Amino acid sequence: MKRTIAWMLALILAMGMLGGASAELSYEGTIVAGETVPIPAGFGGKVTNTTKRAGEMVQEGEVLAEIATTLNYAPIEGTVSGLYIAEGDKAEDVTERYGASLYIEPTNRYLITATTDKAYTASENRYIHLGERVYLKCSADGSHQGTGMIAALTEKGYNIEVTGGDFYMGEKVDVFRKNDYSKESCVGRGTVDRAKPVAVKGAGSVLKIHVRNGDFVERGELLFETVEGVLDGLYAPDNRILSSVTGIVASMEKNNGDTIAKGDTLAKVMPSDSLQVAFEVPEADLFTLKEGQKVSMELYWENENGRTYSGEIVSIAHVNTEQKNETDRKTYRAYASINADERIRAGMSVILYVEGAEEAEAGHPSGTSDETEDGHPSANQVGDAAGHPGE
Repeated sequence: MKRTIAWMLALILAMGMLGGASAELSYEGTIVAGETVPIPAGFGGKVTNTTKRAGEMVQEGEVLAEIATTLNYAPIEGTVSGLYIAEGDKAEDVTERYGASLYIEPTNRYLITATTDKAYTASENRYIHLGERVYLKCSADGSHQGTGMIAALTEKGYNIEVTGGDFYMGEKVDVFRKNDYSKESCVGRGTVDRAKPVAVKGAGSVLKIHVRNGDFVERGELLFETVEGVLDGLYAPDNRILSSVTGIVASMEKNNGDTIAKGDTLAKVMPSDSLQVAFEVPEADLFTLKEGQKVSMELYWENENGRTYSGEIVSIAHVNTEQKNETDRKTYRAYASINADERIRAGMSVILYVEGAEEAEAGHPSGTSDETEDGHPSANQVGDAAGHPGE
């Protein structure tokens, strides 16, 4: 009788051990960031047109935001004749050396330096107004006529920008307020000279140039853009800040209207290929699991659909997780990689399965055995199976 009971207990135990050879351990886990990648600003300025918020997906090369640039426009109509700046230059350094970032030769190539000495004696003819339109006629025989605009007032008189007509260099011209050239409207006399190229200066580092030498530009046309800070020659192709990785935006460190300096972090992105699953391993399972072990995972909310993700255990902590109270069992934080797709989001709950975990190893610390040297169950093992101490 005793032999029969012992044989049955051994058979039950052996069947249990055979089943344990293919036992599967499971844990509840959470998707976390394996790392975050900072996305820095290549130059300084005011942040505009942010396109993403924390938690949204971003593709490598996708725009995260723009930085407002300083736009430098043409002050007059003319031809670009001295383009000294290059993208990446500090505009102030170029101006110090050449007097400007670039020059524009005015379309109106004549400038008349005039005084009121030859003006008609009426008192109102002594008062010249900036921007006033005037009519010009050569003093010699009146064969050369044109129009002009009062461009500047000087200590000795005023300057006229010739806007129409053709004259000789050094030619003397009379200036009138009325187009009938009546002597009562004469406000002075001047000498024709060449209009000097107009200097255009900039401040900051040159990000982008929109013109070339010899280009004709209209007044108000965009010439170049500058940004704050030094580009060190490593300048961006435009004022956009692009994500260097594909992943989830962990945080936007700057928002529209914020000022950002070169090198400051605009955003932090969790790369999709670095997402991991964090889970807690009970103390009793420590000798069953090991780094590099293959795992499979299912999303907690759709674990009946059969869709799984693969990965492997990448680390297991050597210090247990802090217990909230004395009754909590000791656990150790572990991390597993996951072949994440577009459905995976940080914070999601998953069920993680570790295959090939043998029950014998899971139930006893490494290096212990309940078998005798000949391979048969020990007395303690049999007694445990029977529910009482072995004899």
